[in-house]
This record gives sequence, C-alpha cells and structure tokens, in this order.
Amino acid sequence: MAASTRCVCRLRVADSTGRCNTLDAIATGLVSSLARSEGNLTGSTFFLPQLNAKRLELLKEACPHISRAAALSNPDNPVSRPIIPAMQEAAAPLSLIVEVVRAQSPSEFTLAFDDMAKSRVDSVVVTEDGEFAPSFRAIATLALAENLPSIGAVEYADAGGLIGYGVNILALYRRAAYFVDRILKGAKPADLPIEQPTKFELIVNLKTAKTLRLAMSETFLVRADRVIE
Repeated sequence: MAASTRCVCRLRVADSTGRCNTLDAIATGLVSSLARSEGNLTGSTFFLPQLNAKRLELLKEACPHISRAAALSNPDNPVSRPIIPAMQEAAAPLSLIVEVVRAQSPSEFTLAFDDMAKSRVDSVVVTEDGEFAPSFRAIATLALAENLPSIGAVEYADAGGLIGYGVNILALYRRAAYFVDRILKGAKPADLPIEQPTKFELIVNLKTAKTLRLAMSETFLVRADRVIE
C-alpha cells in the first residue's frame, strides 16, 4: 500500500467514564498515534482501506476470471472516502477495474444492482457501512440473482455471500471489557495503547459457489478458517 493512502480506523473507544462508542478516530483527528492516543480515549481498531483492498485481492484469487469489480459504497459515510482509492490502487496490479456503485440505504440496493448490470461488472466487494450490515442477506441475494461473485465482512458469507473476510467484531466488542476494567482500576486511557487485531478470518460459502457454478480451488479452500457447505 502506498504511503500516501490515508488510514481510517474503526475504534471501539473507552473513555474515563467507562462508556464505549464506535468512532473513526484517525479520520476525525481523535488520535494521531496507536501507541499513545494523546487524548482521553483508547480502544481497538482496524484499518478499513487496507481491509477492503485485501478483499479485492482475495476475490480475484478465488475468481481469476473477473476483470471489473463493483465496490458497493455509501457516499454519505466519511469512512468510505479512503476505501475506494485504496481498492483502486490494489486493483491495478491485479488487472482489475473498480467501479464505484453507490447506495445510501436498503431502499437503494435494488437500484444499485441494476446499475451494476448496466455497467457489466462481474463481481462485487461490499464495503463497511452501518446501513449494509443489517442487510447482508438482501445484498447477497441480489448479488446471486445477478450471478456476481461477492465478498464482504465475515458475517456476509454466513448471510449467503460467496466470501467473508475480516475481523471478528464480537471479539473486539468483548475486548472493550478489558479497557473498561483497566480504567475502573485507575489506568488513564491515554496510557493504554490502541490495539489492532492480529487475526483475520476467511470464510467461504460453497453453497453460493455451487449456485454460481464456480469451482473453488483447493489451494484457496485450505486457507479458509471455515467453509460453509
């Protein structure tokens, strides 16, 4: 990833009151360093631009025939702004074109996939957005109806998407208890380093692969943490 790519983190923040909120800390200027936040906060973070760029790489590896991928994105979400350039940068050496398809709410998903059909994309990356996660099943169904291999968060594969890749969100939320405990015992949030996940999960939905008539290579499947059959 080029040094110029701006990093946006998803931060589960614990402040001195013990309350937790989900924030984009670097994008909003809340922290300048993961080692020391220099503010009254701490938590766990993962970087969305790099994560979605990796999803694009995995989708190409699983489906070598694809050449034009749609990035389903919410233009109103500031988190989305650095994701697309990172994906486009990752696409170049993969001989892929990234087509940005916008959707701001579930009511726009059908129109978004109609746009994909018109632009002749052959695959979909579902980027992070609070409007998307509750509708993973609807998105996966639309992708399947258009015969499009797709990738998104771990939960996306469980909802019917072809591939899920990302951090275990529930594990991050549970980790928030560690920060709250330390703070209640007198630690200063600014003295607690902001943590990054060390494990990323790869889930492959073979049911969806069969519906799409895709032959997934054994090399790719053995890398999966879980295969849905």
